Amino acid sequence: MRYIFTACLFLVAIGCSQRTVTRVDPKEEINLSGRWNDTDSRMVADKMTSDFLTSEKYKTYASTLGKTPVIITGFIRNKTTEHIDANNYIKKFELAIYNSGVAELVESDEQRDKLRVERVQQQDFADPATIAQWGKETGANLMLFGEMTSETDVYNNKRVVNYITTLFLTDMETNKRVWYGQHEIKKFIKN
Repeated sequence: MRYIFTACLFLVAIGCSQRTVTRVDPKEEINLSGRWNDTDSRMVADKMTSDFLTSEKYKTYASTLGKTPVIITGFIRNKTTEHIDANNYIKKFELAIYNSGVAELVESDEQRDKLRVERVQQQDFADPATIAQWGKETGANLMLFGEMTSETDVYNNKRVVNYITTLFLTDMETNKRVWYGQHEIKKFIKN
């Protein structure tokens, strides 16, 4: 009898703790914790992309250059107190640039290193007619940099967090900034 009672309690406990999962539209805004999330990344990417694509300074730079500028992604620093993966919105930004045709993209240092290792291996193992040649990489004209910061104000069970994302494109030869974008997201959280 005791075993049956224990088994029943176990089944009730399992039944009460079952998780449900519901698929939702990726564009639906869901904010459980008040911390940075996918909606914030999407908002920053959309705003920065819009600012970049309409930038008169960038258009003037591209016109003066006389060709489609080439961009490489540099370092994006997270100076907030939260773990935020800046790659989420940077990849969205890069995708918009790539699809717009206003610039070309070259791989960042990590991807270039992998490509170079593959190129070395091709020299030993690939059909000579299909080997990728050395010295054919495209150099970048501009490097994308940025940083994320946050300011937090707390009182009792209320908290306000202001996230500030700044991105800028710098000319590789002159170190001049060609484009500068900034977007803020402020959240009011009550517990």
